[in-house]
Amino acid sequence: MHRTTIERLNQINRDFYRATAAEFDATRQAAWRGWERLLAEIDLPVESALDLGCGNGRFALFLAARQAQPFRYIGVDFNADLLAHARRQLSELAKLDTMMIERDIVLTGLPDHSAQLVTLFGLIHHVPGFARRRELIASAADCVAPGGYLALAAWRFYEQERFRRRIVPWGGDIAVEKHDYLLDWRRGQRALRYCHYVDDDEHAELIAASGLSVIADFRADGAEGDLNRYTVLRKN
Repeated sequence: MHRTTIERLNQINRDFYRATAAEFDATRQAAWRGWERLLAEIDLPVESALDLGCGNGRFALFLAARQAQPFRYIGVDFNADLLAHARRQLSELAKLDTMMIERDIVLTGLPDHSAQLVTLFGLIHHVPGFARRRELIASAADCVAPGGYLALAAWRFYEQERFRRRIVPWGGDIAVEKHDYLLDWRRGQRALRYCHYVDDDEHAELIAASGLSVIADFRADGAEGDLNRYTVLRKN
């Protein structure tokens, strides 16, 4: 995918989250059910977590509620309003050594930090271009400390009719790739977001790019328990 197209698609999502941050925070407080399964697959407690695309920091709250030991949490997101929501919530947790980083990782890459647990939840479908997604997974794997874990979830929205009904046509001359879609947001004010559907073939290629060992692969979340495909990997 051409750099100009990547920038255009990324800007759609920057505009989307700028318009919907308050509503997104209000409706995104509950933990994902798949996170419980995730923690069953790794060795707790974790000493550090790097949460890429952290949004309002709800994974940090979830993890803090499930281990007594303190840990370092680094949350990275490109939306300042969501990061502000995260800071307010996490500031009340004495067990967290928190660092919040405002960074557009689609355009500028990952920050120079490592952690025992590196997560990508609600992120990979917003990364334009297969080559960019593969590069992101490889870079995230490099951030995993020895013996640590990389956990990602791919949103399988296209498999459900209720999300396919929200797809709107691309306008203009934008040259997208297979399984790139523009979805209508229907909570509060109307807004559009760019989302990519990661199918099984692409999922396998992304996992291979990590160079890490798969220890778990499962589906969870949503009304039918299969909305996200999780893969948990370990660095030897």
